[in-house]
Amino acid sequence: MLSDLSDLRLFERILATGSLSAAAREAGLSLAVVSKRLARLEERTGVCLLQRTTRRLAPTDEGRRFHEHCRRILAEIDEAEAWLQQRGQRVEGLLRISAPFGFGRRHLVPLIATFRNRYPDLRVRLELDDNLVDLVQEGVDLAIRYSQPQDSSLIGRELAPNHRLLCAAPDYLDWHGRPQHPEDLQQHACILIGQREQAEWPFPHSGLRLNIQGALLCNDGETAHALALQGAGIVLKSLWDVAADLKAGRLQQVLPNHPFAPAPLHAVYPHTRHLAPRVRCFLDFIAERLERIWREEIAEGAMRA
Repeated sequence: MLSDLSDLRLFERILATGSLSAAAREAGLSLAVVSKRLARLEERTGVCLLQRTTRRLAPTDEGRRFHEHCRRILAEIDEAEAWLQQRGQRVEGLLRISAPFGFGRRHLVPLIATFRNRYPDLRVRLELDDNLVDLVQEGVDLAIRYSQPQDSSLIGRELAPNHRLLCAAPDYLDWHGRPQHPEDLQQHACILIGQREQAEWPFPHSGLRLNIQGALLCNDGETAHALALQGAGIVLKSLWDVAADLKAGRLQQVLPNHPFAPAPLHAVYPHTRHLAPRVRCFLDFIAERLERIWREEIAEGAMRA
């Protein structure tokens, strides 16, 4: 059975160059190795492929016909490999992305539109969800998250800085007062995101981890954001979500001297040896764009906060 294409390639080069020695030099092999591999090929096929004398080398009738088949087979293989290499550089196919609602709508949608204008053969499926999705099970190529992955089967690439902060509308703070210490939050209406009526808010600079009872609970970060804008209470949000509201004065930071630990923005994707060009190019694109947005737009909100 012919299972080793390298022997077929070597046989083709022997006839193309006209000698075992020339084929050996071209392949970077010794003459003894080339002779051994030719003998192995003849043994597997069960026929004599070449007539060899001290002066000349010529294919037998079987060797000539076998050579024609080899050339056709190897040409098709080379063509297939060239097609794969060309395809490996093209940004096309379906790119599946997962991101939080607020960040996706506010920052990712414009970037996806720009990216797809560059690569019109690309199709994009964007799924917005504040809950963490199983990337492998759901077939997601890339997720945007406010933390690096804890799962060893996933890879995280930091995209840009991010801070989480407490904020509320000026009307709420004027009516209910401004907390001066984290423990004052127990006396305020806090807006929680998720399914649980309690949440732990850590204040590393104060060494405190407070269990906060939610006055309002919703499973959508954008809804919690909207409630805070309406003066319903104090909410914990990413600076990426509220930078524009802080700058415009629609929200004000609460407890600025008691910051939360940073939670840099990450791209998370399944561990794989080779990223598809569409994933790799999109990663590089959003890393550059998000870093620029942070520097030129979001950080200004951070300074104001």
